[in-house]
Amino acid sequence: MTNGAIHANGDHVVNGGRSDIAITTHGSDWYYAVTAIMFVSTLAIVGHSFTKPRSHRVFHYITAAITLVASIAYFTMGSDLGQTPIGVEFIRTNSKVSGLYREIFYVRYIDWVITTPLLLMDLLLTAGLPWPTILYTILIDEVMIITGLWGYFTFGFVAFLWVAWTVTWTARKHAFALGPDISRTYLIVGVWTIFLWFLYPIAWGLSEGGNVIAPDSEAVFYGILDILAKPVFGALLLWGHRNIDPARLGLHVRDYGDDPAHIGATHSAHHGEKSHNGLSTTAGDGTTTGTTTTATAPGTTAPTLNV
Repeated sequence: MTNGAIHANGDHVVNGGRSDIAITTHGSDWYYAVTAIMFVSTLAIVGHSFTKPRSHRVFHYITAAITLVASIAYFTMGSDLGQTPIGVEFIRTNSKVSGLYREIFYVRYIDWVITTPLLLMDLLLTAGLPWPTILYTILIDEVMIITGLWGYFTFGFVAFLWVAWTVTWTARKHAFALGPDISRTYLIVGVWTIFLWFLYPIAWGLSEGGNVIAPDSEAVFYGILDILAKPVFGALLLWGHRNIDPARLGLHVRDYGDDPAHIGATHSAHHGEKSHNGLSTTAGDGTTTGTTTTATAPGTTAPTLNV
């Protein structure tokens, strides 16, 4: 059966403008193939989440959201929607990239604005970083995506260096302090992610930025990167988390079936305890406020993070 999506959706014409340099049926087919990979990955991740208690599914839910959003974006691109013609800065003589207007898929950037913060949440929660650091890094990531185009590229690149520093240095130290299994998992997915993210500017420079490769080749380049950065990343992350209790990362998630007596319901009955900004202290009776109970020596403190 012939793929007629491009013709059905206007033959690259948007708001009266037509792209001279645009995907062909081959590019559309590839985008649909990536759509299938992303959607099947979403189903697999959601299915696997049922092997875990509800309170241990946070990484499954975040990762499934990443691949689900990506599947919608790729279906949109395969249908030749979510795009607009943009005048090329570098006019080429190669027949595959000759012309004055190149098709730019803005839906790809909408995808990244949603999914890259989720990827960072997966990473930085694995490292046990404090919420303020996570939220600020996500903000810088949004700056990186939104400004990483054309004249704003310098702003985007500086933002990327900030994100890379947080992932490779700050978060790595946090993960190391939480134990060898957490450190190993974080190191694998962290290095994997930053390596791939360094390749995205190259893809942009060869396609939308420099008009060097054809849109079909652009589709393959970005598609392979996204498969590695999302479903493969998710598989590596969830495999690493298979024996890690989220509570070790400071993630104490209460399920409706949990006994309130063990979820901090009796914290007010403890004598001599104080709590400041999520840090609980104990007067040596072996208990702490919050969602966990930790044995401590008299006069010591036991920090807990409640989310």
